[in-house]
Amino acid sequence: MSASRTTAAAAPALAAPPVRADAVVAVLATVGTSMSLMQTLIIPLIPKLPALVHTSSSNAFWAITATLVAGAVANPVFGRLGDLFGKRRMMLVAVSTQLVGSVVGALATSIVPLVAGRALQGIGIAVIPLGVSLMRDLLPAERLVSAMAVMSSSLGVGGALGLPLAAIIAEKADWHVLFWISAAVGLVLAVLIARVIPESPVRATGGFDVPGAILLSLGLVGLMLAISKGADWGWGSALTLGLLGGGVLVLLLWGLFELRVDGPLIDLRTMGRHQVIVTNVASIALGFSMYAQSLVIPQLLQLPKETGYGLGQSLLATGLWMGPAGLAMMAISPVAGRLISARGPKTALIGGAAVVAGGYLLTLVLSGSPAGVLGFCIVISAGVGLSYAAMPTLIMRAVPAEEGASAIGLNTLMRAIGTSTASAVLGAVMSSMTSSLGPVRVPSHSGLQVSFMIGAGTAVLSCLIACALPRHRAAAALATPSPATPGPVATSAPSPAIPGPAIPGSVAMSAPSPVAPSSAAEAELEAERLSAALAVAGD
Repeated sequence: MSASRTTAAAAPALAAPPVRADAVVAVLATVGTSMSLMQTLIIPLIPKLPALVHTSSSNAFWAITATLVAGAVANPVFGRLGDLFGKRRMMLVAVSTQLVGSVVGALATSIVPLVAGRALQGIGIAVIPLGVSLMRDLLPAERLVSAMAVMSSSLGVGGALGLPLAAIIAEKADWHVLFWISAAVGLVLAVLIARVIPESPVRATGGFDVPGAILLSLGLVGLMLAISKGADWGWGSALTLGLLGGGVLVLLLWGLFELRVDGPLIDLRTMGRHQVIVTNVASIALGFSMYAQSLVIPQLLQLPKETGYGLGQSLLATGLWMGPAGLAMMAISPVAGRLISARGPKTALIGGAAVVAGGYLLTLVLSGSPAGVLGFCIVISAGVGLSYAAMPTLIMRAVPAEEGASAIGLNTLMRAIGTSTASAVLGAVMSSMTSSLGPVRVPSHSGLQVSFMIGAGTAVLSCLIACALPRHRAAAALATPSPATPGPVATSAPSPAIPGPAIPGSVAMSAPSPVAPSSAAEAELEAERLSAALAVAGD
């Protein structure tokens, strides 16, 4: 394996910047929440969108699909670019792209520019893996776990808060106002990042893998389009099957290419480590379970009372009943950080998935009133927040610092695949299990209940998958990068001058060497490894 794949290189001109930890955490969490909010920004408009931009109902859904697909592609690509060229720099690019997309959407009067603007907005979601990795590089060890918990949970918080906020604005003002506000938010966030967030001194070496990025993008676009639009096109249609099969084939070719190229977009040998694989597979199941409530609960709340099970709420009231779930996810983040520090991220992931499953089971007895819906929404969201908080710690303990943004970007992509799959599967369930409301077919009570139980089942599946995680993580202290796999030793020197902080809970891969260090720098490095190991000996 070449040195470009395994060695971090900090630019000599960079010095460890002074870090205001509280300000960094506050800004990064705000950025993550705001960008994830863009994913649900337009959902309240979907019923009215065909009339607003003179298009069909099926075309209107491209305004959501474009955002999901663009975000899925952006996460791993921006993660690698951040590792190579600076995470703060790429955060600014992502936020600026979102700002441009918001302006395009604000000026749109037809579906094509609206979809283009939404695609550009979707790229903004790449700030979450970049922000998590920045925290690892900048923050002191004692702040790291709780900070990453807050940042990772922002993906769910923004999504939960987006629906009521967008519903209020869409009901009280012209729909273009949503996009102008998004543009203003993007501008403020860009200024905050530029003024508050220092650049990470940690860099990966090598170049950007352009062929790998193209292959990955093509494969993801085919796969995500097939999953997102399969219900509209027909699951057995040539278009759906062609995109699905073609996407899978291209992704397989991409994987083979990545294993042979120096400086790959994503180092699959590193991502193939047991802890990374298990966490990512659990993330797919949990992403599915998380998104189930976003799809099913609005149906339950808005269906007319004449059905016998619908709660007859307006769009605005639906958003307000669901909004506190986002606040619950935010509130659980610091609790999750303490649990991870005390009991380990595996416990937090398993416990969170179990809470999500329990919340879905509560739907069997609490779905008869809006207050009951609020209750089980809060339980589900608290479980999601707990689980999401554990994932970055599990990933970061298993990969070298110079691959942190790429690894978190891949994990975020796994969640996105889970949510897109949930949309396809549960959409098919609710459209096939219907009842009559006059001349209209609406999801039946059994269809809603089956969907809730599928959400519970995928949460249990995530819990069981997480049980395969190792109880004790045996990894090198995160202060230094390490080769992803056995192979030729990197010939370029590591960068001991600006090490990234070690995450509490990491344990050295082998016992500290009894041989005396040959230099003061090595002695200091060995002391850091010993401290990291001793600090978590009881984890």
